[in-house]
Amino acid sequence: MILWLQLQLCLVIIGYAGYFLSRYGDIIAEKTGLSASLIGLMLLATVTSLPELVTGIAAVTAADAPDIAVGDVLGSVVFNLVILVILDALYRRETIYSRAAHGHILSAALGALLIAFAGSSLLLDRAGMSPALGHVGLYSPFIVLIYFVAVRVVYQYERRTLAEYTATSAERYPEVTLRRAVTGFTLAAAGVVAAGSRLPFIAKDIAELMGWGQSFVGTLLVAAVTSAPEIAVTLSALRIGAIDMAIANLLGSNLFNIAILAVDDMFYANGPMLAYVNSSHAFTAFTAVTMNALVIVGLVFRPQGRAVLGLTWVSLGLFLLYVLNTWIIFEHGY
Repeated sequence: MILWLQLQLCLVIIGYAGYFLSRYGDIIAEKTGLSASLIGLMLLATVTSLPELVTGIAAVTAADAPDIAVGDVLGSVVFNLVILVILDALYRRETIYSRAAHGHILSAALGALLIAFAGSSLLLDRAGMSPALGHVGLYSPFIVLIYFVAVRVVYQYERRTLAEYTATSAERYPEVTLRRAVTGFTLAAAGVVAAGSRLPFIAKDIAELMGWGQSFVGTLLVAAVTSAPEIAVTLSALRIGAIDMAIANLLGSNLFNIAILAVDDMFYANGPMLAYVNSSHAFTAFTAVTMNALVIVGLVFRPQGRAVLGLTWVSLGLFLLYVLNTWIIFEHGY
């Protein structure tokens, strides 16, 4: 019971601090002039993925649990896509796929490319077919390179949406000074770092207590906790009608999440990290690719009606893929 309470406490801290982290990040980007720049776009995506970054580093260093780190990253990717299901269910005016800008197609496609590369690298590493640079897998610099290229390309399409959203944010918080925003951002980041650093140890203990695999715990529980800021930002964007910003944040966070694998790999001293994790993570990666493909289909086809339980067939497919992935990882992960 104490372990589960600690997990819930981490969820509350990361969710609460993550909301303010994102809010003050938006304000800092706007007041410093970064909101209309490539750096601003990267900052906003990085902010909501900070829990995954902190948790991953702690998992591969102090906790020595690379499966939790990889499960958290890939699990967060599929969880973020499930947040689209929640967004579609709550946005009743029309479907989010008919409302969303076409530029998101590019984000989803590049995300699928980066995820597929990570999943393929994992299988190659497990087969001993991937070269390394010291203790770092050769795939890591390529992941970073693809990430920066993808963000640069996405920036060309998302700049107008980002500028529109940050302008709205500035009107909502005109009384917040830059100094106050920096102070609030620092305090919120400290809360996320504290909870994220403790999270891998709690997850590892829960896996041992329940007899669950670390892959499953990382993919389901840890990923859900570290994705709390994305949920907070999505709901905040929904309240002001900024659907495009919510979708851009989720897809942009997924790009950064995959880049976190390269960071975790650099901190993992035992060798290329993907060679030491359960191969079932590859299934999560390819589930994420399939989910991205389904999102692309929805953005191109733009379904107007809702099929079951108030969801479009696209959202229903995303939810079923998430459930299937969870079951597979539970049955075959360790």
